[in-house]
This record gives sequence, C-alpha cells and structure tokens, in this order.
Amino acid sequence: MNQAVQKNTLYVGGLAEEVNEAILHAAFIPFGDIKDVKTPLDQATQKHRSFGFVTFLEREDAIAAMDNMDGAELYGRVLTVNYALPERIKGGEQGWAAQPIWADADTWFERQQQEEEMQRIQAENRAAMEAAEELHRKKMAQEREGEKEDDTETKVDPMAMAEAEALKQNSS
Repeated sequence: MNQAVQKNTLYVGGLAEEVNEAILHAAFIPFGDIKDVKTPLDQATQKHRSFGFVTFLEREDAIAAMDNMDGAELYGRVLTVNYALPERIKGGEQGWAAQPIWADADTWFERQQQEEEMQRIQAENRAAMEAAEELHRKKMAQEREGEKEDDTETKVDPMAMAEAEALKQNSS
C-alpha cells in the first residue's frame, strides 16, 4: 500500500458508541481550526464504525492534535490518532471512479521494469559472489596443497629420530 498520507486529516480510532461528530469536533477544536469531521456509518446499524476523521485547516494543528490526542481517553475509550490515508475506491490503484482504467498502465509498466532491473542486478551480484567464492576456495586449496608439500619436505618424524639415536648409542 503505497498511498500518500494526508497531513491535514487525522484518523481517530477507538471511538465509543456515544461519540458523534459534534463531540469529536469539540475534543479536537482546542488544537486549531477544523475544516471537517466525519464518522463513517455502518450501513446495517446506522451507527459509526468506532472511528472517524478530523481534517484541520493547518498541518501544524493536525500535528499538535495527533501528538496530544494519540493515547488520550474519550468517553472511557483510549484513542488511536494517526495521519489518515486517502480513501480507497475500488478499481485500479487510484480508483476507477477518479480516472480511466488505462491510467494505471504506466505505473504498472514502470514497476515491472524496476522489478526486472532489480532481478537482473541481483542475478549479477549472485554470479559475482559465486565467482569470488570459487576463487577463494581455489586459493585456499592451493595454500593447503602448499602446506602439505612443505610438511613432507621439512617435517621430521620424532619417532624416526629417536630410533636413529638409539641405534647410534647401541652401535657405539
């Protein structure tokens, strides 16, 4: 969900049943001039769905209201106050009511191209990492082979030396 946040409109969740738009307006008016208050209704019960939206004229007022009212109590219920996301209308990314159906095609193609580019870059990175790991394995194998050769040339068997010393002492 890549939706732009509406900085002047706040989502207010956790509303008690008794809270109406007038009460919500009264609770938020101390923070600044309010443009609009909405409490969407449940079509079946015609009661609000325990959340609402408060739109301030000024962005700073919305910030102050959010800072002060998030976690506050109203009619015995703790409020959740965040920036509101734009309303989603069915159809397309932006909604079919707002634009023609093909309007999303450009953004869809852009996303597809970006995704393909990311996959190509990731494949290149994987191939480079595998090549580097293979090179490292070969280098380590060569070093181990070199150590074995060095060991056989310079390594002295202590048992063989002790036997030789014993033979020298016995023969003298």
